[in-house]
Amino acid sequence: MDAALAVTAIASPRRREILRLVWRGERSAGEIAAAMPDVTFGAVSQHLAVLAAAGAVERRGEGRRRYYRARRESLGALGAWLESTWGDALARLALHAEAEAARRGPRRARRRPSRREEGGKP
Repeated sequence: MDAALAVTAIASPRRREILRLVWRGERSAGEIAAAMPDVTFGAVSQHLAVLAAAGAVERRGEGRRRYYRARRESLGALGAWLESTWGDALARLALHAEAEAARRGPRRARRRPSRREEGGKP
């Protein structure tokens, strides 16, 4: 696998997300597209073609369906870097959420409106 081609292929955040989706196991193109509702199926298909051309994913056909999985061994050090960024991103997100919750304090119980406030009879 050409390292420059691989770096170019994963330069796109969408392609990195697709690669993350197929990192641990095989997924169909439809499953990948469903996991990215803000992207058309055609765009997902184009991203998959770029990743396949770079050797980052392996494509397998079964009837009319196409299945993809990451070629982790071919990515070498780049794969290790991707895994660390995905792990770091989750840890940073969890830390940020916990800090925000601590900053806001405990949630107050929602007050139920009285009948009078709802327009009903007392």
